Amino acid sequence: MKEFTYHRPALVREALTLAARGGTRYLGGGTNLVDLMKDGVETPTRLVDVRQLSLDGVRETPDGGLILGATTSNSDAAADIRVRRRFPALSQALLAGASGQLRNMATLGGNLLQQTRCSYFGDVSEPCNKREPGSGCPAIAGEHHNHAILGASEHCAATHPSDMAVALTAFDAVVHYESLQGPGGIPLAEFYPPVGDTPQRVSALPPGALITAIALPGAATAPGSRYRKVRERASYAFSTVSIAAALKVEEDTVTSVRIALGGVASRPWRARTAEVALLGGAATADAFRAAAAAELSAARPLRDNAYKVPLARNLIEAVLTGLAQGRTR
Repeated sequence: MKEFTYHRPALVREALTLAARGGTRYLGGGTNLVDLMKDGVETPTRLVDVRQLSLDGVRETPDGGLILGATTSNSDAAADIRVRRRFPALSQALLAGASGQLRNMATLGGNLLQQTRCSYFGDVSEPCNKREPGSGCPAIAGEHHNHAILGASEHCAATHPSDMAVALTAFDAVVHYESLQGPGGIPLAEFYPPVGDTPQRVSALPPGALITAIALPGAATAPGSRYRKVRERASYAFSTVSIAAALKVEEDTVTSVRIALGGVASRPWRARTAEVALLGGAATADAFRAAAAAELSAARPLRDNAYKVPLARNLIEAVLTGLAQGRTR
């Protein structure tokens, strides 16, 4: 591990000033960053520990939404009764994302910025456009059975690892941040740039910006929502395919629907095509199946991951059918 300096500021402005010097990374729980530093993937010269900043906790908004502080632990957010009642899919996603020990350490802001677990990215002896732009993407011709089927490019086929971000995408969350130029907010739908030819871009945050909170609008409350994750083993593992969904049915007609997928793209995938196909139509298994097929018609699987297409289709149908029948677990 390269030598680095360590700072623990008490004020957000102090943290931003330190980060402006370059070679700096913010440190939350360290559950991803520290591992990458040990492997030589990340080599910051300065760590700015943000856990002493007053950025934790959950509070309500006048419209019935929630504000989640960036340094709130994944465990605390998952256990909060307001999260569990208003956005159960978010609580379920957090619980599915890691072991209890990791959830106790990991922060919400860090969760959003965690790096892909593509084995080529984590191995500095291998080329990787995400780690070293222009070096190539060996996963496309190599080991890619759990890589992207939607939104990938010739430059990168890695998937985004966050379960939490999938649920936040379904609920139209907004990421709030502070920078030396002032505060700002980015909708989750725009927070992760398309992979294109710049896979090294982790997020749309301005350089040096610090995530301070995540806002969940009251209009997105979905007490009947669900998060379901398919993975290669029953213990804690990254998703093969996952879904965060919320469905409202009145007189057998879909009056509101939200669907986001994980494990299928370089970012959480909002299933807009499927949502449009379902809204105003019959809440039937046939309709759910057809909407899933329409969404996945854009899939471009690689040699060894075409199995994800029927898996995602079946998962969408099964979860939506369960929600229509009043099952949320």
